[in-house]
Amino acid sequence: MRAPHALAATCVAVSAALLLSACGGSKKDDGKIKDPGADVSTSAPAPTSSSAAPSPTAAGVKRPTITLPSDAKDVFEDEHTGDPVKDAVLADNAGYVLAMDEGVFKGTTTDNLGFYATEKGLANAISYVQGVHDKGLVWTGTVRFFNRKVTLEGTGDASVVYCSDESKAFPKHVSTGKVDKGATTARSYVLYSTHAKKSAEGVWQTTDIVSERGSKQCQP
Repeated sequence: MRAPHALAATCVAVSAALLLSACGGSKKDDGKIKDPGADVSTSAPAPTSSSAAPSPTAAGVKRPTITLPSDAKDVFEDEHTGDPVKDAVLADNAGYVLAMDEGVFKGTTTDNLGFYATEKGLANAISYVQGVHDKGLVWTGTVRFFNRKVTLEGTGDASVVYCSDESKAFPKHVSTGKVDKGATTARSYVLYSTHAKKSAEGVWQTTDIVSERGSKQCQP
């Protein structure tokens, strides 16, 4: 995702926060492993929970159902903007996040990731999932995504900027089940900037993502 999310095109840094320290979460990264996107730091309505991917949009394209373990939850705020196009972009952005986390828990990427991502967005996600798997980690707890804002950039292009709060999510060792709990710090909050393109099937696929861990814009 997300002591959880961190994707990096080659683990130069990625979300949810990236694989190794900047790419993903060791004690140097406050125990967080989440951070999809290139970490540029050098690294309302009721929110929706992560039990399943967003419902089909007005485009009528059936979205895959994505279920995470009972002890892991992604919560997405700001779902409804009043603009159906922006709402569709946000729904598919949430699907992208969930598909990455699904890969983390399964230990491999699935077709669902390719449904929601392409180009750098897909390459980064694959690197993230592989990196977390190689470290023998998953995560437990709740990650909250908030201040989600969409900018439409012409027909079929959009950008999404949002924050994540990973203060209640922690790395979990697959082999032992041990959970590494650490104190909440500024680095528990991550700013994401993404770009999406609408596919021929009507899915807003993430094509690129960068992140800034510890961003003042996302801190309480």
